[in-house]
Amino acid sequence: MPAPPSRIFLLSPAKAGGRRYSILTSDKANFELALKFRAGSATLGEIYSFISGLYFRGKMAYAGAFGAIPGQSSNALVIVPGLGLLPPETVFSLEQLRATAEIDVDEDNPVHQDALLAAAGSVDRATGHQCSFVLLGSVASAKYTTALLKVLDHRLLFPAEFVGRGDMSRGGIMLRSAASGQELTYIPVNGAQLRGPRPARLDPKERPHAKGQA
Repeated sequence: MPAPPSRIFLLSPAKAGGRRYSILTSDKANFELALKFRAGSATLGEIYSFISGLYFRGKMAYAGAFGAIPGQSSNALVIVPGLGLLPPETVFSLEQLRATAEIDVDEDNPVHQDALLAAAGSVDRATGHQCSFVLLGSVASAKYTTALLKVLDHRLLFPAEFVGRGDMSRGGIMLRSAASGQELTYIPVNGAQLRGPRPARLDPKERPHAKGQA
């Protein structure tokens, strides 16, 4: 029996809406992922990567680079509104995507918060309450951290390099980090400075090519 992981990456969801969401869910779309999606074989990671573009692709690449265990999939779970935490390899249907798109991702919405709280508790028990969890997503608002901190407390971490950066910059820094093999610095969410001055922009020469970005 394999040992439980010592660290799990939590990937915040892609926002289900906007141009790329409409493209993917259109009955007229005939590109490979859209056909796969309508056939019922597209995964959550593929779907969110398309909808979000650079930001979620960065999360997937980063978790794959630093969370993989030989012979197993990466130690990553995706926050899914109303469903809690699911592996990115989970096959996700059009009906499920539309249903989750209707759920407000807010700390005051019990449908979102209760599902996340229950899922975090289940994963924490399964890993013996010894695992640390790295949130690859926004910590400046309480929409994810309210529920997660109740269960994980000081074991909920985030990359310190995220402070002050917007979504696109975070996506770029994760892709660059994954490509270089240089892991980011993790600090506890509890007690951390979650907002700060905007860091210097990434050097354009070091930015990954954002193919498929909206």
